[in-house]
Amino acid sequence: MALGASLTFAYAPFDVWWLPFVVLPTWLALSAKFAKHAFHSGWWFGLGFFGAGISWVHVSIATFGGVPLVVSILMMVLLCGYLALYCGLFIFILKRYFHLALWPLAAPAIWLATEFLRGSVLTGFPWLSVGYSQTNSWFRYLYPIVGEIGVSAVMILLSSTVAIAIVLRTRQAVITSFVVVLVCVISTWSLKGWQWSVPTGESRSFALVQGNIEQSMRWRPEQDRPTMEKYLRLSESTWGSDVIIWPEAAIPRLEPLAQQYIADIDQRATESGSALLTGIVNYNYETDAAFNSIISLGLDTQTEQTYAYRYMHRNRFSKHHLLPIGEFVPFESLLRPLAPIFDLPMSSFTRGDYVQPNLLAKGLHGVPAICFEIAFPRQIRANITDESDFILTVSNDAWFGDSHGPHQHLQIAQVRAMEFALPVIRATNNGITAAYDHKGRLLGILPQFEEGVLKLTLALVNGSTPYTLAGNIPIYFVSLFGLGIAFLVKRTQRTDDALRN
Repeated sequence: MALGASLTFAYAPFDVWWLPFVVLPTWLALSAKFAKHAFHSGWWFGLGFFGAGISWVHVSIATFGGVPLVVSILMMVLLCGYLALYCGLFIFILKRYFHLALWPLAAPAIWLATEFLRGSVLTGFPWLSVGYSQTNSWFRYLYPIVGEIGVSAVMILLSSTVAIAIVLRTRQAVITSFVVVLVCVISTWSLKGWQWSVPTGESRSFALVQGNIEQSMRWRPEQDRPTMEKYLRLSESTWGSDVIIWPEAAIPRLEPLAQQYIADIDQRATESGSALLTGIVNYNYETDAAFNSIISLGLDTQTEQTYAYRYMHRNRFSKHHLLPIGEFVPFESLLRPLAPIFDLPMSSFTRGDYVQPNLLAKGLHGVPAICFEIAFPRQIRANITDESDFILTVSNDAWFGDSHGPHQHLQIAQVRAMEFALPVIRATNNGITAAYDHKGRLLGILPQFEEGVLKLTLALVNGSTPYTLAGNIPIYFVSLFGLGIAFLVKRTQRTDDALRN
């Protein structure tokens, strides 16, 4: 449990990238040598890992959940206990079915399988995948080829190899471990200078507006007008920028009720030669469907041809990956009456389509992701086209206060930039608003809990990465190939033993 908890320091804002290469081999070695019940070893490790790593979830439950402290702690324990099941399942399968010497062959595939389940069951929660910890190490050069999930597989491969050396302490095991680590490091380092996307020579000006609206005030009807006026005031200096971006649900009034306000913004943006992308909640009174959306206003072509706003115009995106409890409530009829946490404002959204057109903004094509959708690379990849110019993510992390959650969220966005070799623009309500170029290098950032505007010039790029083209298929194939070899060796050993007997 202590080992799992310590792994939190590998992620932002701590960024001790080398820590997993100490923690993971130690955990695997302890599980191999001492744990009589392998599942328990994995579960306690996972409980510590998620208990410390996503402790920021407790901030939202305790502050906005309306439940006693004891109940909020119990809910966190249940959540972390559930997520820990996947760590337990991994080590159980690995130890139950494979000899220690076969772990490097089998472990990556088993790890990827359990991570796939964690990212899919109950809509998925792929947060804290171990590959995200390598944004400052040499292994970041692997992101464009095999993605974050491939980096995770490589880390498990190295960790299981080192674990063998720790447990066996033989010369052969130590040499083998050293050779595997050396080959991985050298091959990764050789990718350092590779250019997956190259600048086209063109650039565009962006302005990201951070309103810093307190979460407790966001859905109070009497605060609608002050919030809307605040965003207009903050945007005064941004008119004329090519693209202006407001964060998730920056307009607090439902879209059908904010028609005049939106039309005024559309006109102002058009007259200024700008496009404006903003988060807003749309509610269809005829179908009772509510959508967490981003809409595009102002100019949408380089020829300065207007695309005048009208309600339900097509230049919009509706969130697909909804957050459990926060945006939809499973078993709604049973849970909603139990506690205020199950009846939060805006917790009955409807899913948008998995694949939607890119948002158009003054000739640029943006691949949108709202809030924690940025943690689902398969969805981002499915929405990237040959015309895509940047990835846009808008969020509201005010739920999580001054915790490490928003820093982890930003790190996930940085990894998407490196995977797809596309700039990532991130606009948030109260931080961390930032932008990364196509190599994952920071272009600009705003401090948390302050209102402000981040202005930057974004160089347009052209190109693609192997991960954009093939996604997770290559790493799945390689890991399954290793698993197949492990089964073949295991079967051969059994045959040899039977013949000897």
